Amino acid sequence: MKKYLSILIAVIVLGILAALALIYVPFKPTPANEAFPTDWKAEPGRGEAVMRVGDCMACHTAKGGEPMAGSRGIESPMGTIWASNITPDKETGIGNWTMDQFRAAMVDGIGGHGQQLYPAMPYENYRYMTESDLRALFDYLQTEVKPVKNEVAATSLSFPFNMRFGIRAWNWLALSGESQFKPMAGDDQQIRGQYLTEGAGHCAACHSPRTSYMAQDGTRLSDKSFLSGGMVDDWTAPALRGKDARIQKWSTEEVAAYMATGRNAHAVANGEMASVVEHSLQHMSDSDLKAMAVFLKTMDGQAVEAVPAKLATPGPRSMAPLPADEAGQATAALLKSASPDMPLGARLYLDNCAACHFTSGKGSPEIFPELQGNSMVLGKDASPLVALILNGTASLKTDRRPMDLVMQGYADRLTDSEVAALATFLRKGWGNQASEVSESQVSKVRKHVQAAAAPERAN
Repeated sequence: MKKYLSILIAVIVLGILAALALIYVPFKPTPANEAFPTDWKAEPGRGEAVMRVGDCMACHTAKGGEPMAGSRGIESPMGTIWASNITPDKETGIGNWTMDQFRAAMVDGIGGHGQQLYPAMPYENYRYMTESDLRALFDYLQTEVKPVKNEVAATSLSFPFNMRFGIRAWNWLALSGESQFKPMAGDDQQIRGQYLTEGAGHCAACHSPRTSYMAQDGTRLSDKSFLSGGMVDDWTAPALRGKDARIQKWSTEEVAAYMATGRNAHAVANGEMASVVEHSLQHMSDSDLKAMAVFLKTMDGQAVEAVPAKLATPGPRSMAPLPADEAGQATAALLKSASPDMPLGARLYLDNCAACHFTSGKGSPEIFPELQGNSMVLGKDASPLVALILNGTASLKTDRRPMDLVMQGYADRLTDSEVAALATFLRKGWGNQASEVSESQVSKVRKHVQAAAAPERAN
């Protein structure tokens, strides 16, 4: 008994010492990975370009708020995290920060006042950025962004997530390996694409799964689960690599066009991906978009395809709808028959969906996405598809594709059993192979959708 008591006391003492170390042992920031003269300046426009790749605007700008002034609520499994003010305001922003403090925030997740930042800030990925890009971004934020005085509400999470010193222990688990970009064995374009994807673009923050302790399970190419798919705010972030990755069936040009416009002949961006296209990707140079597309298409050793000099040229275009392929012919024939005794899901599709997505399930290129092979339709979790049917959606308008397109929601038109039948039909039609959707699943999603909409109606 005394032996077990001694072990218990030893464990408690070690736990206390570890907690004290996390709180009081000074933090040693990661040093710069490049040396620069004190008077070094980035070329004009580079800082803004880095900001766009990093998608700073999307998280640090509240709805209806001033650019970069913070106060946007970032939902997480632990609660709402309030994005900080990163304008150069000296009282409420980062106007008094030094370059060393900024680097510590971007690479180590340590704020200007020495506090641990919550990993809603993707420093797991930004830590692979070059010092020159970090300096260019810091200079842009300090000299080209309008200072805005905005005191952001303090993030207040429940215990134990409110104990920020615990994030230091989390970082020991999550920030594995050196904060140094490790290029693949490829040409300059592939390496540039890899750098943008792994670092500032932080694609793994959504498209890699999460570990049991909520770290990204794969932040760089050498990691097995890198870009193998994840979930973000009830939206599916599909796999970008592997045999089941839909984009691996697209051409490199189609991948780049999707990033530039939020659409291509196969898909239309929704949810968080639409936000990324709106605030980040559409503003990037064609050369960087092509580099990312080439990397995504060749990261596992695939051959490099030629990409046109200009992407997604603006202006009217004529693109004929595709006919049903061999896998989809049986479903297309069923729908064309319009038989009164066809299954409920097929009848609901014919009544509500076929005018836009067609009996072929191929949709209208760059306008209404194809449903055959669609990553959301086939997701392991059908909740995002059900939510889309209930809520509807609006296609993102971009500079190169300014069309204003809306899909209505069917929450008031279809019952839970009807939505389940329709969703099941989509997941099994045209050769799709995914599980059925139950009425109880739809009911659960409907309640969640209604609860999320309640605060908006109150405002």
